[in-house]
Amino acid sequence: MSERFYTAHWAGLASGPGAWALSTQIQYAATPMSCAHGTTLHIVLSIILAMCSLLGGGLSYAAYRSIRTETAPSLQRAPRLFVATVSMLAAGLFALGILLQGAAGLFLSGCQR
Repeated sequence: MSERFYTAHWAGLASGPGAWALSTQIQYAATPMSCAHGTTLHIVLSIILAMCSLLGGGLSYAAYRSIRTETAPSLQRAPRLFVATVSMLAAGLFALGILLQGAAGLFLSGCQR
């Protein structure tokens, strides 16, 4: 199992900021369409991209668990454990940011001028 998740310890560091950047760009680009048609695209998009961020955090968690069970010396495991821990926390933080950004769509329509 440790071979399977060997390189996934940084997945949360990649998926969290990536999902947040994608969310920000798509929401800015989709605001005129959402305003014209009255859709709730922002909220749905926020939920989907927050789940993508949390998926990366889940991969980091799986890597964390597999690294903890390795038989390698602790000095060789420590950097990967640190990166996996930071990745899990970053993925959660970015998912929260994405959801809060999407929650603004519940109160602001984007049609104000």
